[in-house]
Amino acid sequence: MTPHARSQNPGAGAGSGIGQASGDGSMLSTMPQGNYQCALPGDATGAAYDVIEDAGFRLGAASSYSSEQGGGVYLLKGRVLTFTRGAKKGERYRRIGTNQLQKLDANGRLTKVLCTRTGAQRFSRD
Repeated sequence: MTPHARSQNPGAGAGSGIGQASGDGSMLSTMPQGNYQCALPGDATGAAYDVIEDAGFRLGAASSYSSEQGGGVYLLKGRVLTFTRGAKKGERYRRIGTNQLQKLDANGRLTKVLCTRTGAQRFSRD
């Protein structure tokens, strides 16, 4: 851990997964656990937002996630969250708040899709 990282998060030690510097100097961290609902912005003539039903996911312990399509692992490096294994492998998001992510396209540009933490309810896979 770098001295700068230690001063920002003195309780983070080896193996905590929070506040550790990666090889390129950006911080490795985790997102708050819970369900994330993804939506597109609405317009003034209708709903404030349009939920994308099959895009939601749940972030769990040890950088794990689950979704209706299956589960896997994510990496949060600096402000970029990348699903590294499982059904959402390769999808990337920029952290724009404590409980909110904005999807990135294949070229790393922000899209209009916002994913916001809504609670701790689990996905059922019937």
